[in-house]
Amino acid sequence: MYLPTHFSETRPEVLRQLMDRYPLAALVTAGAGGIEANHIPLLFDPEPGPDGVLLGHMARGNGHWKNWGGNEPALAIFQGPQAYISPNWYPTKHEHGRAVPTWNYAVVHAHGTVHLHDHPEWLRGFLDRLTATHEASEELPWKPSDAPATYIDGLLKAIVGVELRITKLEGKWKVSQNQPAANRTGVADSLERIGNSGMANAVLQALNHRPG
Repeated sequence: MYLPTHFSETRPEVLRQLMDRYPLAALVTAGAGGIEANHIPLLFDPEPGPDGVLLGHMARGNGHWKNWGGNEPALAIFQGPQAYISPNWYPTKHEHGRAVPTWNYAVVHAHGTVHLHDHPEWLRGFLDRLTATHEASEELPWKPSDAPATYIDGLLKAIVGVELRITKLEGKWKVSQNQPAANRTGVADSLERIGNSGMANAVLQALNHRPG
């Protein structure tokens, strides 16, 4: 990933927050059949290893996992907030006109190796954790045990577990850091006006953040 220094985000807590908030990742691997990618929700677990792991699952009928030998290099791409940025939002544009459109975005690239889990107990434990995470905001959170056991057992046979053991995390926050403060404030205000509070907050947080 092209990563100019001023767009680089290295704080582990910020990278993990994006992965938690936007868990649907593009899982990319390259094998004998070429490059393959699938979009699956991944759950970050900080405990195993120094950089943690990402846990997910995919359909047994999906040929993607069948090409893995057990220690395949992989890349999981998490896409956070993003937005088109109009030069009209820059106060300096109205002074001298030297401005062009651009696109702001925040992404995390998780590099590692993928491993498969096919044991029913592992799959059931993972699904309990996954649903508990995403059902947490519900008044009455759903859990797998709410469904008939035979129904869940049948579904478990139709999936395989995926574990990406992270070796490197890269974050790119392209949120107008290359603009003067007045332009960054103008961008944040305009994004808020059009309803993109996610990117507006990212611009303001970068504006207020002082590395070190």
